[in-house]
Amino acid sequence: MKITVKDLSFAPFIPESAILERVAQIGQQISADYAGRVPLFLPILNGSFVFAADLLREVSLECRVSFVKHASYQGTTSTGQLKTLIGLNESIFNQDIIVVEDIMDTGLTLSKVIEELRSLGTRSVEIATLIRKAPAREHAVKPKYIGFDIDNEFVLGYGLDYEGLGRNLSAIYQQVPV
Repeated sequence: MKITVKDLSFAPFIPESAILERVAQIGQQISADYAGRVPLFLPILNGSFVFAADLLREVSLECRVSFVKHASYQGTTSTGQLKTLIGLNESIFNQDIIVVEDIMDTGLTLSKVIEELRSLGTRSVEIATLIRKAPAREHAVKPKYIGFDIDNEFVLGYGLDYEGLGRNLSAIYQQVPV
């Protein structure tokens, strides 16, 4: 079923059941990879909040969570400029960090985030992203945990938005011609 958000039309792309199944698999993999450690999950707001909540419920080990908020989007495209809006309130020195991101468009935002985190003396930094677009696959930043690889479609739902709207959709939709 096609939906309209503001001035754009979207069609179903990734159903909720497929998302939840993949998130469970990522949670199990993280639990195995970090057995005996206490990682700090660092979801990047606003988009990753749904993915992060579901992912953390699938992780079966002790962990901590802190949030940061960055912005690099305007409308349907990345500006390429990173603005830190809300930062960390705790030391991450010698910590295992798992950055939780909703979507990797180009990899530019995450490369800046990773660089900043590593400069703070982290033990390790890995990325869990729900969506990785084709342009991000060309970037030096390689996420360890990937929900779905897609082409360069504009998508929303499951935390992803179009100008703040559509985050509450339980599935992921892709933009289609009107």
